[in-house]
Amino acid sequence: MPLHATSSQKQTGGFMRHLMAYGASEVVSKLSRLFVVVMVARTLGVEQIGLAAAALAVCDILKGLTENGIGQRIIAAKDDELESICRRAHHLFWSFTGALILLQLLLALGLAFWFHPVVGGLVALGALEYVFMPGGLVQAALAMREGKLSQTAGIAGAQILSANLLSVALVLVVPSALVLVLPRILTAPLWLIAMRRLRPWAPDRSVSPSPVVPFVRYGVPVMGIELVKAMRLHADKLLVGILLGADGLGVYFMAFNAGLSLATSFVAAFEKVVFPHLATRNGSALSMALRGLGLIAPIVILQAVCAPFYVPLLLGDGWDAAVPVVSILCLCALPLTLWSVAAADLRLQGRPQVEFGVTLAVTCALAVSAVLTAPHGLSAMATGYALTLTLILSCAAIAQLSPTPILQKQEV
Repeated sequence: MPLHATSSQKQTGGFMRHLMAYGASEVVSKLSRLFVVVMVARTLGVEQIGLAAAALAVCDILKGLTENGIGQRIIAAKDDELESICRRAHHLFWSFTGALILLQLLLALGLAFWFHPVVGGLVALGALEYVFMPGGLVQAALAMREGKLSQTAGIAGAQILSANLLSVALVLVVPSALVLVLPRILTAPLWLIAMRRLRPWAPDRSVSPSPVVPFVRYGVPVMGIELVKAMRLHADKLLVGILLGADGLGVYFMAFNAGLSLATSFVAAFEKVVFPHLATRNGSALSMALRGLGLIAPIVILQAVCAPFYVPLLLGDGWDAAVPVVSILCLCALPLTLWSVAAADLRLQGRPQVEFGVTLAVTCALAVSAVLTAPHGLSAMATGYALTLTLILSCAAIAQLSPTPILQKQEV
């Protein structure tokens, strides 16, 4: 069934103010990440970077499972069922996170045995981040429901900034692949403490938890979407590592962080802000998509054009191969902006299965593109990635956002 928000949900600011708050948080986070990339490029070898990139890709794919729709049910809940939904969500967050830790540890063991001990060890270490998540997830969803998006953006940005600064400090002391993973765990308690202070919440034992079935019915396709989305974002790195080796993956990882990672900071902010605002019917999806595209397009195009000038300055000598890859990957932020709004609109209509189908299709297409273009080098792989992503996501977004949608809306 479609998700609807009630009129009593509090809004502390407009869409653009929240978007700018999350956008600033994401840009600061990505700029600090870029600082890490600069230090790593000048300190670690390409192979070490490649091994760390493989471990991070595996961790980020599994982290997609944490986006399971539970928090979105809190954001869009009716007032009279909110506490009941929060109690069930609290139980589900803890149960799900425990299962995810076990899954990641088992996967790490397999990677250490069959692939590379360093990658397996880093993946196992990354599982510790989930220990701190479930204690603050209900609070985070409640804060977003109440319009505190500027504060949640600040908390998320502060944690990422702290992790990146810690990475820079560690790379100067112990230059190893560990510096890209360990700071995530060390700064996770900061997020937990800040979120619990922002929006205090404790379970009301007098209220019975809501049924599990609606969470499962809504959450399973959402979780599938996020897992496949994470694979779309990171599986290309694994394929580069398999097809071109750790050295090739090292170059690709640096180009990705110097290009698409920064360009998509606005997209990441957009995804966090669009759903709460659409849930209150505060503006149409089409107008939000056009507004976002108008803001990000000039920045992305400027970044792509300037890549030959700033990449050598950032990464230093020996990274010339990354320049064309950076320019190409920057442009991927444009179709991703359009699709982020279309995807939020689909979820609010109770049609996450459509989003899942599109996300799965683009992920499979990108994998095929990577395999076909790998023999021709990293620039060819980046071009195939950009063209495939743009074609599929732009067509799907237009089909959903047009005033007379091509995809017939059906409530489920």
